[in-house]
Amino acid sequence: MSNSIAFEATAVSLGLLVLRVVVGLAMAAHGSQKVFGWFGGYGLEGTGGFFDALGFKPGKAFAFMAGATEILSGMLITLGLLGPVGPALMLSVMIVAALTVHVKNGFFAQANGIEVTVLFGVAAIALAFTGFGAFSIDAATGLNTVFSATEAAIALGLGVIGAVGNLLLRRPQTVTTSAATR
Repeated sequence: MSNSIAFEATAVSLGLLVLRVVVGLAMAAHGSQKVFGWFGGYGLEGTGGFFDALGFKPGKAFAFMAGATEILSGMLITLGLLGPVGPALMLSVMIVAALTVHVKNGFFAQANGIEVTVLFGVAAIALAFTGFGAFSIDAATGLNTVFSATEAAIALGLGVIGAVGNLLLRRPQTVTTSAATR
């Protein structure tokens, strides 16, 4: 391997490491807000009430599962462990968040739109297909040789199926109006 190819491979792996650490820790922190109330979050009590209002009942259980999935996916990505599993989990929770909370507000985060969920989702898809690079637990243990684009596509597909399943469990409140309030 020539020096320029080795340098490029190292540069790509460093870029992937920076991306993984920032995206992974941000997602884990986001989940910690739900589960533990850290970083200004509402914890299970507050987040559970929000999930109840969204139609995910029991809200506390759904909040725990969402937060735990965000923590797990973020840590797997940060560590570079288990290839496309972490990205698929992240994609799944971002699809649910985008469709239940953010899409009605447009694109930009300033208006609570889908901007952040799209960025996390796209980062997850990219990491699932590129792999985690040389500076990862997968590379150190040889697990990186197990995952190909096919496994990434399967994992991401399962993440989408998980999101759809979660959305099908949702029971949003229906608004009824009486003749007196019309």
